[in-house]
Amino acid sequence: MLTPERSQSGLNGCPFSAHSCRHVAAAISVLLLGLLPALAQAQFTPAQVSQLQSLIGSRIEALTILGGDYGLAGGSFRSTGRLQVVGNAGSTSRVTKLGGAGDVGAPQPLGELGVGWQPRVQGNMGYIESTSHFHSTMFEGDINKFKTFGIEFGGGARFWVSDALSLAPTLMGLYGHTSDTYMANSAFMKANLPLATQLGLVDYSVDSWTIRPALNIQYLLTWDRTIFTLSSDSTYYHTESFSSSNSNVRISGNSGSEAAKFDVDVPLGIQLYSHELRAGGFLSYTALFGGLATGLSTQHLNEIHGRLVLDFLNQLWKVQWMGVGASYIWGQNISGWTVGADVTFRF
Repeated sequence: MLTPERSQSGLNGCPFSAHSCRHVAAAISVLLLGLLPALAQAQFTPAQVSQLQSLIGSRIEALTILGGDYGLAGGSFRSTGRLQVVGNAGSTSRVTKLGGAGDVGAPQPLGELGVGWQPRVQGNMGYIESTSHFHSTMFEGDINKFKTFGIEFGGGARFWVSDALSLAPTLMGLYGHTSDTYMANSAFMKANLPLATQLGLVDYSVDSWTIRPALNIQYLLTWDRTIFTLSSDSTYYHTESFSSSNSNVRISGNSGSEAAKFDVDVPLGIQLYSHELRAGGFLSYTALFGGLATGLSTQHLNEIHGRLVLDFLNQLWKVQWMGVGASYIWGQNISGWTVGADVTFRF
């Protein structure tokens, strides 16, 4: 019988949202600085507005997926650096996630095909808060804050081709709500905040839905009592907005991710409070595409995770193990860490 992925809860930070906040501010500054004649006339061309709306849409799409999707990593991150035109911007972010997935029951025969199958359920809730402080001549002292909430649920089935190889197609739905607040302290943004607000560049809220088909492929290897798991996940996201405080804020985007993971679970043979101690962890690489990559300002994420848990199998409801886990995550312009509960269930 298979064990589901870890269910993780904890307060985690997230650089992606910080990047995204700066990404939008960069777009605003590029437009306002590069098109001074248009500003002087208080006019924007349809092409300019369309470009900014596209950037805003990618940002909201990425943040909704980041906070609401159980498959993407969270963490406590700090993003620093210099963006063209905007200059330096320090950001702090937190994302709280509670979610996971699991295969239900023992595999059952699928007709006369020689293939076993079992139902699979997946779900997640997530909440992001992020604050960016801008430090540049034009935006000195400006602060951008946003909050994103997402809830996701769905499932599918796992099909066993052999005792080691299985495939799990799934389909999930995700609801997201994002709100943005911009505090203008610089003279430049004080003068232009009403125009930026009217265009939906800042100070907005939007509701969205996302459909998420995915395919997990998993292969199990055992050596003595140690279990090695090789897996890959191909995921597609289509996001649309259905309600917004500003008609200029619209979302219609497509994203994707390709993840590869190597996990190891090692029983240590040590008893603690009448439960066996187990150690393990994983190494993963995730490539990002479409609006997800644009909104998070990165093309890939790497994660190395370690855990130390106690075995509760057949002793506490459906809990297989319970303990703590920690990860280090890095990628293009991103580095950070996360610590949280590591709980695995066997249904």
